Parts: sequence; structure tokens; C-alpha cells
Amino acid sequence: MELSVNHLLGIKYITEADIQLIFETADHFKEVINRPIKKVPSLRDITIANLFFENSTRTKLSFELAEKRLSADVINFASSSSSVTKGETLIDTVNNILSMKVDMVVMRHPNPGAGVFLSKHVNASIINAGDGAHEHPTQALLDSYSIREKLGDVAGKKVVIVGDILHSRVALSNIFALQKLGATVKVCGPKTLIPKYMEKLDVGVETNLRNALEWCDVANMLRVQNERMDISYFPTTREYTQQFGLNKQLLDSLNKEIVVMHPGPINRGVEITSDVADSKQSIILEQVQNGVAIRMAVIYLLASKIKHHED
Repeated sequence: MELSVNHLLGIKYITEADIQLIFETADHFKEVINRPIKKVPSLRDITIANLFFENSTRTKLSFELAEKRLSADVINFASSSSSVTKGETLIDTVNNILSMKVDMVVMRHPNPGAGVFLSKHVNASIINAGDGAHEHPTQALLDSYSIREKLGDVAGKKVVIVGDILHSRVALSNIFALQKLGATVKVCGPKTLIPKYMEKLDVGVETNLRNALEWCDVANMLRVQNERMDISYFPTTREYTQQFGLNKQLLDSLNKEIVVMHPGPINRGVEITSDVADSKQSIILEQVQNGVAIRMAVIYLLASKIKHHED
């Protein structure tokens, strides 16, 4: 089995079969991660460049760990501290890096579509680690994988994504992945933070958190992205928390146990309280562990396509 694509640019571009193959490969790597010797020599001859044109500690660490577990050679490049701020273009940067003979590029970039642009100009496999408020495919894969691990299957499940849908790349990728795997998706948040096109995507819109929670099997609580808000989308953080924050009292008052997720980093006490984040219904730590296995799987599967081309 192999992936139908040579890059992971977005969930939009991959099939359900691709997702299932990534999950099965991740199952294998989860076993590897739990061994005393956590490395496999799979990618000893593969060089991967991590290009982060936007800050991201967690995603970057997760990718680095995945690459090292697979024994790849890794080049790290963070642009906030580099010449990109001096006006160097994306193409210049990439050409410089490709002159170092890189097989794969993991890129986070503030502009939507940066990964697609790169894939057309560069002879390397591209993994999109987040392009603006557009897609973040590995996050969506690890989220769906975590639901599968916890509930046995994604198909038929009801998932609500709560919070800042408008500025979130996690939301869009999650919607695509969950729908491809047969789940039903709703979004919930202040009207100002829900994009108009949700209904076109066949996603339900709910503005009352309790109603959303009564409906769902899984609640994915997004962070309020203050750094992306140039205008005020809701009166105050306190009011946001009162209306859309998940606390233990609300969780315990539901007539069933739901699964609680969060892509991190958590604003504790804003979208979710500490006692919910640390409760047995939360799979936030599992998501982090699964992130490494999923990224290992994606890198491994894309690298095996590179090797076929060379053979």
C-alpha cells in the first residue's frame, strides 16, 4: 500500500484510504515509541528540513522527535530569526536549502497555500505544518487518530469543534478529516468567530455550548487566538469563558460521558478549566503522544515514495 499523494499539503487533497494507511502505519510506530530503544533505522539516508516561518514550539518539537525516531538527518530553520525578515523570498530560502540536497521539507508559513506553491517549484516532498488560518493536516490526523483510539472508530461519531473557528487552521483540517472518516461535525462559538462558509461544508452551527455538548460524543476545544485578532470579536475574555468555556460542573452535568480534546497550547481557565484538562475524559496528553506516531507515519510513507522514484 502507498499514499496516493507525494506531499501532505492538506486533508483536502488526500483520500480516506490514505488516512487509514497513515493510521495503520502510526499503530506500528506507537509500538516502536513504547520500546526501550525508540529509534528505527528506516530513514537513515533521508534529509528533512524543518522550515518554520511562524513560531510553533509544540508542532516543531513533535516533528523533530518523529524525524529523529526514524533516524533521518534533520536541518532546522526558524525564519523569525533569519534573513526572511530581511526580505528574502520563500523561493530564495528554499533554493538555498535545496542546494543542500534535502529530500523532504516540513513547513509552517503564515500564508495560506504556501505549501502548494512550494510543491510546484521544488523537487522535494512537502509536509504542510500549518499554512495561515487554512490547513494543519497532521494535527487533524492526530486528532482523528486519537478519537479512533479512544472510541474504536471515527465513523458515526458526533464531534463538535468549539471556539475560534474563523482563525483556526485546526478546525478546517479537522472538518475535512472527520467527514472523510464518516463522522458528523458541528462547530460552536460566538457568531463573530464562525465563518459564513460552514454551511457549505455541511457542518452544523450551534451557538449554545450546552446544546452542543448534549449532542456530541467528542468536544474539541480550540484556543482563542488573540494574536490573530486585529479587531475585537467578543466583549471580554471573561464573557467568552462564561458562554463557551468548558468547566467541570458543566461536564459533570451532562447526561453522558463525552471525550474532551484540545490541540494545545491550552489557555487554562479560558476555553477549558484545569480540572477538565486533567480529567479522565480528557485525551489531551494522548493527542501529544499520538502526534509523534502520526508524524512518523506521514514522514515514513512519503519517504518510501521518494525511495521508489530513486530505485
